[in-house]
This record gives sequence, structure tokens and C-alpha cells, in this order.
Amino acid sequence: MRQDNRLSRVLHALLHLDGMDGPATSEQIAQMLQTNSAVVRRTMSGLREAGVVTSVKGHGGGWSLAKPLEDVTLLAIHEALGSPKLFAIGNDDENPSCILAKAAYIATDEALSAARTQFEQSLRKVTVADLADSA
Repeated sequence: MRQDNRLSRVLHALLHLDGMDGPATSEQIAQMLQTNSAVVRRTMSGLREAGVVTSVKGHGGGWSLAKPLEDVTLLAIHEALGSPKLFAIGNDDENPSCILAKAAYIATDEALSAARTQFEQSLRKVTVADLADSA
């Protein structure tokens, strides 16, 4: 399973946007993140829908913060990215007929759910501004 690095990359971009005097184009952000502008537009559109960034088309346009970074938690960013899966671990059958497989699947699902809850609670406690303060 390929690693999803969008959370850290988006946080990187938001920290840069906070320090800019004006909007950043998708091309500028793509250079920062060493990716292409289509990936930036697709990723940033989720943040726009969540109210984290705004965008303006045309000359002089680009991406800007829609709210102060103090008001944006890491959990909000994670959710704006679609709450990607945390682990490659999972069950291979949604409804096994074997009672031993069912017991194993329940235990695995409970552990994964607990880990996800802990991860989300940790993200909820940190704002993007906290990252800037620690840098």
C-alpha cells in the first residue's frame, strides 16, 4: 500500500501561505511541495470546501488562507483530505462464515478503531499555528 503523505505536505503549504503577502498560485505551491500543479489544485479544493483556504482565478489570483491558522486544527485538515486510511492492516472478508475468523476480525477492527480514535484526538489538540510556533 502506498503511503499517503498529503497531510504533512498540506500543512507545509499552509505554513508557507501564512507567511506570504498575497495569494500563491498552484504552480508556486507545486514547486514548494515538489509535485505538479494539478495535484495541488485537487488537494487544495478539499481545503477550500472545508473553509480553510480560498481561491481566486485569473491574473494575480491563487490560494490564500480563509481563516487564521489558530482556528485550524490538524484534525480539520485530515478530514478535509477525506480522512485517509491510517493503516494497511485490514480484514479480507466483510462477512466470514467461520466463527474463528469472525473473532479475529472483531479484535482487529476494535484495535484499529481505538488507534484511529487516539490519532484523531491527538490531531484535534494541535492547530496549524502551533506548528509554526514550534518551528
